[in-house]
Amino acid sequence: MTLQELTQAMHEFVSAKGWYQSDSKRPQTPRNIAISLSLEANEVLEHYQWKDQTGDVDELAGELADVTLYLLQLAQITGIDLEKAVLAKLNQNYGRFWDSNEVK
Repeated sequence: MTLQELTQAMHEFVSAKGWYQSDSKRPQTPRNIAISLSLEANEVLEHYQWKDQTGDVDELAGELADVTLYLLQLAQITGIDLEKAVLAKLNQNYGRFWDSNEVK
């Protein structure tokens, strides 16, 4: 499945729940989605708190899916082409050096 197809599936789910409605108890604003994305990313961290490996890969997969869904939605509602953004960032990072011993 492509990013576009995943985004469409996410959009259909959010629409089916009525969360795009103006009177929704879960307004789908960039701010709210960014907060939710951060909260879900922190739930990923909980799987590694005090240990090097997660105890439940299925639960971790669910948290990673939550992060992905919020990321796709944030990109969509802000008009960002996530595929282009990722490729541009990778290209930019090829020119960056984080460690003094990296090959230049």
